[in-house]
Amino acid sequence: MIQNGYFLFLTALIPLVTGFIWYNPKVFGNVWLQASGVDPTPPSPKKMMITFALTYLFGLFLSTMMMPLTIHQMGVLSVFEGDATVKTEGSEAYLFIKSFFTNYGDRFRTFKHGALHGTIASLFFALPIIGVMSLFEKKGFKYIAVHVGYWMLTLAIMGGLICQFIRLN
Repeated sequence: MIQNGYFLFLTALIPLVTGFIWYNPKVFGNVWLQASGVDPTPPSPKKMMITFALTYLFGLFLSTMMMPLTIHQMGVLSVFEGDATVKTEGSEAYLFIKSFFTNYGDRFRTFKHGALHGTIASLFFALPIIGVMSLFEKKGFKYIAVHVGYWMLTLAIMGGLICQFIRLN
């Protein structure tokens, strides 16, 4: 049902790329270091590779979850989950899905729309999670702002690209 699903593997790189930029000392890296109290000494290369690998894996999780958040047509497909007749040419379900995607398959499928949903996800998922953790860790506003800003940018880019380029059948 998903065409160019390999694209999810590319969008999973976005948290790494935006992180390299966002947390660079010339952008918000020094603000984050000061607000977090993290030791600026770089970890060993082995630990960095593990960090990058896990960041990519978590980026893949995020890319997968951003699909139903940004592609409204996935809601229709989810209604027919497990229904084998969807793939049976000529069946009522098959004809409905085919008609639906012919008429509405490209509705709200722009980068701008996906970026909007990525931004909304950052406000309604990332902000509360980071906010609660930060309150209990006794971190300040700068710490929260740097992290939420990163996730807002990251999820907006991911959502925009996924919404624009992932195709459903």
